[in-house]
Amino acid sequence: MNTPSPDKIGTTDQSVDQLHQGMFGTYLITDADRREVTAYRVSVLTLAVAQLGFLVQWAWAGSTWIGPWLVLMAVALGLALHWIHIYLRPLHQALRLLWLLGVGGGIALVYQAGPTQMGNALLAQPLWIMAIGPYFAALTGLGFKEFFCFHRLEAVGVTALVPLLLMLALLGVVPLEKQGPLWFLEAVLLLVMAVGKFRLDPAADIGDKSVFQELEQRRRTVR
Repeated sequence: MNTPSPDKIGTTDQSVDQLHQGMFGTYLITDADRREVTAYRVSVLTLAVAQLGFLVQWAWAGSTWIGPWLVLMAVALGLALHWIHIYLRPLHQALRLLWLLGVGGGIALVYQAGPTQMGNALLAQPLWIMAIGPYFAALTGLGFKEFFCFHRLEAVGVTALVPLLLMLALLGVVPLEKQGPLWFLEAVLLLVMAVGKFRLDPAADIGDKSVFQELEQRRRTVR
């Protein structure tokens, strides 16, 4: 989310609160805001590294012990969706719900197949994609947000590849076992996107806080 240029209070030290002019008035970028942005960026980076590690292990050592990587991926995406800044609260809540449903589907898969056979069960029965699919829908939403706000080309790859590959596997057009290179490509694009986030001013991820404040005020007025 891009923001107008700030008027800095005091010095140019980023530890000092920064005053910005927004659509509905001025607002401050505080240390707490910057910590939230850092938490979001670290979560996205952890997600990208975990997904790449998951794919490397599956390619080199098989799918027997992929569980720890999947847990790390689930936690990282959940935290990223907690810290992400999205103006529309219903959309934010929808992404969280999708994540929760996808994690629930993953737990069901573990219960049915066992922690060491999750990958084999998924390959044998692609319908399990329906159970874990909401998790990847949430990941797609994160990629779309990054593209919409920052026009990052790598985010386009994440947004397009994830649903496309799952749909092709679900329909039996391209089985999961033949999609390895494309999933590696998606993971690398996600990693590039995550690393690139750290070069941006924290205010870019925070967005126009005056919009958040205005929407919150309207919700309170309706109540």
